[in-house]
Amino acid sequence: MSMVAVLVIGIVVLAVATAVATTALVLVLRERGRTDAAHAATLAGHEQRTAELETRRAELGARNEELDARTAELDARSSELDARSAELDARYAELDETRRALDGERAERLAEVAGLSPAEARAEVLAAAEQAVRADLARRVRDLEREATEEAEWRARRHLATVVQRLAASVTADAVTTTVTLASDDVKGRIIGREGRNIRSFEQVTGVSLIVDEAPRTVVLSCFDPVRREVARRTLEELITDGRIHPTRIEEVHARAEAEVVAYCRSAAHDACVEVGVTDLHPELLETLGRLAFRTSYGQNVLHHLVESAHAARLLAAELGLDPTLATRAAFLHDIGKAMTHEHEGSHALVGADLARRCQEHPDVVHAIEAHHNEVEPRTIEAYLVQAADAISGGRPGARREATEEFQERLRRLEAIALAHDGVDRAYAVSAGRDLRVLVLPDRFDDLGAAELARTLAKQIETELTYPGQVAVTVIRESRTTEIAR
Repeated sequence: MSMVAVLVIGIVVLAVATAVATTALVLVLRERGRTDAAHAATLAGHEQRTAELETRRAELGARNEELDARTAELDARSSELDARSAELDARYAELDETRRALDGERAERLAEVAGLSPAEARAEVLAAAEQAVRADLARRVRDLEREATEEAEWRARRHLATVVQRLAASVTADAVTTTVTLASDDVKGRIIGREGRNIRSFEQVTGVSLIVDEAPRTVVLSCFDPVRREVARRTLEELITDGRIHPTRIEEVHARAEAEVVAYCRSAAHDACVEVGVTDLHPELLETLGRLAFRTSYGQNVLHHLVESAHAARLLAAELGLDPTLATRAAFLHDIGKAMTHEHEGSHALVGADLARRCQEHPDVVHAIEAHHNEVEPRTIEAYLVQAADAISGGRPGARREATEEFQERLRRLEAIALAHDGVDRAYAVSAGRDLRVLVLPDRFDDLGAAELARTLAKQIETELTYPGQVAVTVIRESRTTEIAR
């Protein structure tokens, strides 16, 4: 290869190397320019942030200076307030000393004027204050008592109104006469008998007046005792049905009618117990209770009154949220003594309580019976409930009649005056109390003794009783001899 070729090749290689180096240098310079620009931008950003931080630092410094100034001002004010507080405390202490001095001086002057020592003056002031407080308390207590009384009365009226509204009971209209209807007026002749023999025998055996007047197909039985009147009614109705009416037959039918009425009383007592839910009564109480089936008080049937009272006591106990068992039982038995007042001394409340005590009734029941008319001071809630139930049953419209009870009591008194004499077997007040018929034992009185007894009874009635019109006293002495033919 020639030198020229070698030279050319060398030139070419050199040119290529130069070009490559130039290109690489250009690339390096370009990359360095980019890097410098980025660095410059970064530096510019740092400088801007630095400037912002310096600005904020200056602002914070100004604020700190302002806070320091305010803190100093507050400290100055606090010092001033402490000084004023100390000054006020000193003034208060001075005022307290001045007040105590004035109080002491005033007390001394008052003591000099009133002639009292400080201790006495203090005691007098305390006594006056205590009296004022007591007066204020008394007024407050009076107001509270009045409010409590009004509230209690309102509640009591509401409970009683509720009970009365729920207690459905018929109006009692018992009288002292019973009307018996006849099939025809022809029966009246048989009832009267020859020369009035049957009427006399009927009235003597039953103790009931038999009135046969012009009223068509009716006769009237008159007697204040409802049991006696019922026995007479049954006797007369059976005699009329049978058709055989004579003295012996009257006595036989009367004895049977008495047994029927006794059985009816037992049945009525049992029915009443079932109605009020009291089914475990002592047999003696049950028997005594049955006697009240025809007993009346102020015209009101006593057994019906007991049933009504038991229902009312149960409702009252329910209204008050109490157990109704004892209240119902006590109200049901509270007038049981009325069946025994003709046999025992004392009021029916105490007599009934003694009977209940003998029959081992609950002590609260016994107490309610004896306290329902305040012979004994009521001590239990059941006793007060029995009083309220008794008033509800007896106070409703139409339940009682004062005139009827007074009339019956006068007739009972007539019979009691006669029965008080020795040798008197039976005594009946008939014809509305205008006739007192006294049956005496024939072996204790002769005819003169019977006449003397009639005069004695008439004088005694004039002295002890007040009554309209006249009272005829008839003493009956009858001897009977019976033999049996075999």
